[in-house]
Amino acid sequence: MKTLRILTPLIAALVVMAAMPAQAQNASDEALLQMQKAYRKGDRAQLAQLLPQAAGSPLEAWAAYWELKARLESASDEEVQAFFQRWKGTYQEDRLRNDWLLILGQRRDWQRFSDVLQDFRMRDDPNVQCYALLVAEIRGSAPADVGDQVLNRWYAQKRSSDGCTQAAAQLLADGRIQPLDVWRKARLGGEINHPGQSRAAVEAVAPQLLGQFNEAFGAPSKYLALGGPVAKAKASKTKGKHKPAAAPAAAARREHSSELVTLALVRLAMSNYTGAARLLSDTWTERLSSEQRDWVWGAIGRQAALSLSDDAMAYFAKVTRDADLPGEMLAWKARAALRAGQWKQVRQAIAAMRPALREESTWVYWKARALMAGQPSADVTAQAEALFASIAGTTGFYEQLAMEELGGRIQTPPAPAPLTAEEKAAARANPGLNRALYAILLGLRGEGVREWNYTTNLHQSGGMGDRELLAAADFACSQEVWDRCINTSERTKGFIDSAQRFPMPFHDAVLRRTAEIGLAPAYVYGLVRQESRFIMDARSHVGASGLMQVMPATARWTAKKIGLAGFTTDQLNDKETNLAIGTAYLKLALDDFDDSMPLAAAAYNAGPGRPRSWRNGPVLEAAIWAENVPFNETRDYVKKVLANTVNYAAIITGQPQSLKARLGTIGPRASNDRDPEPDLP
Repeated sequence: MKTLRILTPLIAALVVMAAMPAQAQNASDEALLQMQKAYRKGDRAQLAQLLPQAAGSPLEAWAAYWELKARLESASDEEVQAFFQRWKGTYQEDRLRNDWLLILGQRRDWQRFSDVLQDFRMRDDPNVQCYALLVAEIRGSAPADVGDQVLNRWYAQKRSSDGCTQAAAQLLADGRIQPLDVWRKARLGGEINHPGQSRAAVEAVAPQLLGQFNEAFGAPSKYLALGGPVAKAKASKTKGKHKPAAAPAAAARREHSSELVTLALVRLAMSNYTGAARLLSDTWTERLSSEQRDWVWGAIGRQAALSLSDDAMAYFAKVTRDADLPGEMLAWKARAALRAGQWKQVRQAIAAMRPALREESTWVYWKARALMAGQPSADVTAQAEALFASIAGTTGFYEQLAMEELGGRIQTPPAPAPLTAEEKAAARANPGLNRALYAILLGLRGEGVREWNYTTNLHQSGGMGDRELLAAADFACSQEVWDRCINTSERTKGFIDSAQRFPMPFHDAVLRRTAEIGLAPAYVYGLVRQESRFIMDARSHVGASGLMQVMPATARWTAKKIGLAGFTTDQLNDKETNLAIGTAYLKLALDDFDDSMPLAAAAYNAGPGRPRSWRNGPVLEAAIWAENVPFNETRDYVKKVLANTVNYAAIITGQPQSLKARLGTIGPRASNDRDPEPDLP
């Protein structure tokens, strides 16, 4: 069992709260850790056996939740209601209410669903939201924009969901949404390789085509080569004339056949966009509607843009109406246009985006830059400056760039008024925050993080106010739970506490190590903040470990490179060793990429081979290059590491800083550079 810091005020307070002697407390902690393992394995018998041992623990609500959740499908309504009453006001009560609502929705038990929904506080589950809209539609009380509400949630989902699928089917039957709306969901499922999502959409809009769906989705080349559903329908008429096709079914096939072709072309574009372009031009153009053609050309253009192909804009140019494209395709059209220097197309793509996407700082910034391209009039310049001013600040990548466009530099904002003793005491007395920190310190990090987020954000309508958030962040900082400290402080809107948002744990070790190898400490802090949020035992889903999230193979290579004798990968959770290896690798990456911070950050996240490829092509300002990084995670990572670095530099030096100065330009490696095939893994 993970050793707790028993003498801290937090742990002492919680033990008193639980009214348990230390020996019993240790036993209940061990039982909780065992119950978490049993819950993850679905071991109901062990959960029931261990539950009494957690009685009286500060985290007893988690034990009760795991035991009931594991058998919730067969639980009685009386058991569920008793849980709600016993744990009223806790995260676990609302979490189980969420789970129970999903089951009631699947059972179509709308009366009990409505009764339980009344007391649901989180209301952040899109499936529950869709079920609620479905009930309102059935009862005739749905809002006028119910179609948009359901479609927005359904389109955004990456996994199949009964709630939104059923709501969409009901709205389709009621004429509140159109068949095209449902087919668009099928296309979106095809683009992310989720056959379940696409199948559910096809089943809702054209169930008679399910027999052809598998081939259109799974073998699009074969399906398209055979001429699609029209050819199949003709073949069915000539093969076995003693079994003529039913007229209604044939009519339905003709009505929706072009949509299966569109889906198949979209699927083909994901793996072979040039082949999809050739088939669309040579065979299918006349048999698709303009909207269908636009979507397929948009999918082809996006895949070309993801490949950083110079042909991307030529494909996007075949789209007749940008408004036919979903947001992600428009974003990639804007990125490809940036890469090609086609500022008019940047403006057009952004103008076609839905308001929620268009108003993101990324596209506000690039719209303003597009307006400033060429020789803008005074009115257009004023419009661009107003856009820059609307997002300018210190908090993020484009906020910092916008500030620099207006002639400013990034400085540490004034600190908010110090917390009062009463504000600090209120945070330290909050049961939800205490349980969350106790869980994290015990080793139940996932559970603790969820309860912390619920307490600060969802427990009450609108979440905590700025001063409450500041006090909660201070509480997390005092326990060195840095991820909750940072994330909670980032939610304050009226002020910025840089000490909380950009803490510098392990200060002496970081400064000593960076001085030894000639690495900027602000860059290291900016990277560590993004990698691990300073969690010592952090471990990623791909196996990276420790403060700097070093992969075992990379660690072994780096240890050998720097002469670290006797290294074993179990040392990666040691602070000094992790820093030594992580900073050494980062320095080697910087050296390999000509001191380019964006390229080195990309190499640290995605491996050096990819940014070596991504830098080929035209010489670009690094902000355009970063926005065109094909991997969503790496694109976000590079921008956040650089923005973090600027903030840390402002704190460390006390001087105004420039993000642009750290970006520079990015292009192919010079032909006379040394070591054209470096061994950096």
